[in-house]
Formats: sequence, structure tokens, C-alpha cells
Amino acid sequence: MSDTQPPAENSDFNRLWWHSRRGMLELDVLLIPFLEEAYRDLDKEDQERYNKLLSCEDADMFEWFMQRSRPDDSDLQRIVDIILTRVQPD
Repeated sequence: MSDTQPPAENSDFNRLWWHSRRGMLELDVLLIPFLEEAYRDLDKEDQERYNKLLSCEDADMFEWFMQRSRPDDSDLQRIVDIILTRVQPD
């Protein structure tokens, strides 16, 4: 997939794709591939957690993904863990 345009699909997924593009390259390289390759396989609750994550500040997400801090919200921690596990499988 190109990292400059969303896949040609439904409008909800396109909206998510654009919201997954952040102002920070480090976040873009995590979120866009996760959305394109794993989001559809998540259960409904985890998809909602991903949506919630997108409402967070970039600086907070950067800290969480660099594992410098953890979200206080357990829902956010779950989706951060899911994304990190996908990027850093054991």
C-alpha cells in the first residue's frame, strides 16, 4: 500500500486511515501498516480501542510506543500492547 493515499474502500476505513496519519513519522510507520494489515482482524472492542487511541495526543502515543510510559486507561494500554506485539513479536 502507498503511504500517501488511503486504500480505495469504505469511507469509515478511509477516515481511520487519514486519522492514523500523524504529525510524527515514528507514529506513521506504526499506525498505517497496523491499520492496513491488522485492524480488520481485530474484534469490535479492539477496533473501538484503536479509534480511542487516535484521539490521543501524538506526544503521549510516542511515549507509549517507545515504552517510556504507559497509558493510565486500560483500554488504551491494551491497544498499545496489541500494536507493539505486532511490531515486536517474541
